Amino acid sequence: MRTGQAGTAGAGTRPPLPEGRYGSAGHGQAARENRPRGKARRWVFGVIAVVVSSAAALLLYQNLGSVPIEAQRLGFEEQPGNSMSITIDVTRDEPDRPGVCVVRVRDISGAESGRREIFVPPGAGSTVLTAVVRSGTRPVTADIFGCSYDVPQYLSTP
Repeated sequence: MRTGQAGTAGAGTRPPLPEGRYGSAGHGQAARENRPRGKARRWVFGVIAVVVSSAAALLLYQNLGSVPIEAQRLGFEEQPGNSMSITIDVTRDEPDRPGVCVVRVRDISGAESGRREIFVPPGAGSTVLTAVVRSGTRPVTADIFGCSYDVPQYLSTP
């Protein structure tokens, strides 16, 4: 049979805990009463979660949301002299503003072999444009690199 504190404790009572590890036995209830309430803690965490979620949603919208100006390739056709014509449909959220789209052609290896900027004049919400792009080698396809409202000075000057 073991002797010591465990043997002297009566049935239904707990043996005393090491004070260095858990604090003194008399302070257990007071420490629990001084802690923040569970409801207040949940409320604070809830507010933090809403703020973080709102910031993440804003960032995702800015990065993945609708594009202010974009173009879709309608078709392309090989032209004589290592050139290709491309027809694009430009859609803008601000039709009154001019824009610019960069189109490019690619050779058989897939490398870009020619590029051109196309001025998109102010007008209707959707504008169809055709441009000829010269290539260093024989082009096999044409695509749109991107569009912007930042029109270079040399394109907007009449």
